[in-house]
Amino acid sequence: MQATALLHLLQLASPSLPIGGYSYSQGLEAAIECGRVRDEASARNWIVQALHEVMARFEAPIFARLVRGFASRDAGVVTLWTERFVAARDTSEFRAETIQMGYSLSKLATDLKLGDQELVALLQAQPDVPLPTALAFAAVALAVPCEAALLGMLFSWAENQVLACVKTVPLGQVAGQRILLSLRPELEQAAATAHTLQDDELSNWSPGLSLLSMQHEVQYSRIYRS
Repeated sequence: MQATALLHLLQLASPSLPIGGYSYSQGLEAAIECGRVRDEASARNWIVQALHEVMARFEAPIFARLVRGFASRDAGVVTLWTERFVAARDTSEFRAETIQMGYSLSKLATDLKLGDQELVALLQAQPDVPLPTALAFAAVALAVPCEAALLGMLFSWAENQVLACVKTVPLGQVAGQRILLSLRPELEQAAATAHTLQDDELSNWSPGLSLLSMQHEVQYSRIYRS
């Protein structure tokens, strides 16, 4: 990968990107509240399971399809997978999360004047822009290869999950870094899985996570928005 594309990838994967990712735990806070995540071992187990059962089998392959759709300027592909991703958000907070961050990243991309007119038109044609769609647009606009963009997206998700555990379980900074280092082969495997799945093999079936999200929506005391 060229140095320019690598630097762009690092920018997209950075947790300091101002789209509000730090304010969401994606179900982790509810799992911590009920005691399912309580220490370093259970935190890592939670992240690995979510990575392989949800991210690798649904969000990551959809993101890869969106990257290819934007790269080929295929409006049908972009619209199809954008609509399917939004429709698959099975709780109100999960839907609000991806729409809010997608909107923030889209606005940032617009302010930075990323992408040519055709690419921007593809993005603006979507009634709702979830985060994977906005991120795929930015990756193509910045000429980040699909494989690298996918790994960057997965790493950014994992880092945010680890940070949520560090702050909320709570775990020490060393434990958080130890978890993140141990996730390298898991992230590579998740990316490989995402590339091999056919359309009819995609699934976000995770009823336990959905129930935790519903409980979180009415949780008495909470830090995160999901």
